[in-house]
Amino acid sequence: MSTLSSIALRALVDASAEPMLLFRTEQADWPVVMANPAFVKLGAGPGDPDDDASVDADLQPLPFAELIDKLVGRESALEVSEAVRSGRASTISVDVNGRECLLVLKPVDDPGDSGGQYMAVVLRFTSGRAAAHADQALKRARRRIRDLRREDPLTGLLNERTFRDILAHDWAVAGREQATLAVVVFTFDDFAAYVDVFGRHAADSCLRRVGQTVQRCLRRASDVVGRHGDDKIVVLSHAADEDNVRAFADRISASVRELRIHHPRSEQGRFVTVSHRLGTITVARGAPSSEEFFDGLLDAG
Repeated sequence: MSTLSSIALRALVDASAEPMLLFRTEQADWPVVMANPAFVKLGAGPGDPDDDASVDADLQPLPFAELIDKLVGRESALEVSEAVRSGRASTISVDVNGRECLLVLKPVDDPGDSGGQYMAVVLRFTSGRAAAHADQALKRARRRIRDLRREDPLTGLLNERTFRDILAHDWAVAGREQATLAVVVFTFDDFAAYVDVFGRHAADSCLRRVGQTVQRCLRRASDVVGRHGDDKIVVLSHAADEDNVRAFADRISASVRELRIHHPRSEQGRFVTVSHRLGTITVARGAPSSEEFFDGLLDAG
């Protein structure tokens, strides 16, 4: 960002009574360039909440991808991330420290910088009972629309695109902390033979029952499960220990077998079963991308 525009923008940000920050969108993790005192005092911005100084990216960079997760919670953070990726101005209803507010995203042009891409964030807290009720209704409607867009219509699990988006989001956060992620791919054994015997309607019912079983087995709020293709269910876990992840996957496989869904042509026994393979990785410099890691795991089967 050019010096003149940087000074002018910092003065504008600091003068706002509403929590406001600016971050770059063309860099990994979306590093924050500046945040005003009102944002810092929310307890989510970098630095000491009692410090009235602006945040300078050269002194204390912070990834917006991580900050928004802590500020509004994971579900809302994913919605915000989708809006950032779209590059369009957006307004999203969120909870911040137990208060309802509107999170406004606005792309910012800087003619003085040929390579920088920026987005501003403003938090506007709602006031009054009527406004709160209206905001809650708007939030519920938007979440339902978002859920319909994210869900696999058959199983209610995440669809493939959303699962990949969540994996990419968590991958970026894990990369900053050098944290470990695990992905488990469950594949239905002899599923084509099951469809041949019982037909598509019964196969869809089987997929739903198994998907619900896998979802009930999740241990952490951060774990997510999605459907991939016709015969796979995938799980993202933040567990750091591979042995624990393997035991977790074994328990899911056992739970599916215990459903006792009849499968006369299975080579694994009389009931529907799933096989699994897993991959764990500490996301650090030099690690593959989330897409490369996930596709490699799928291709390994």
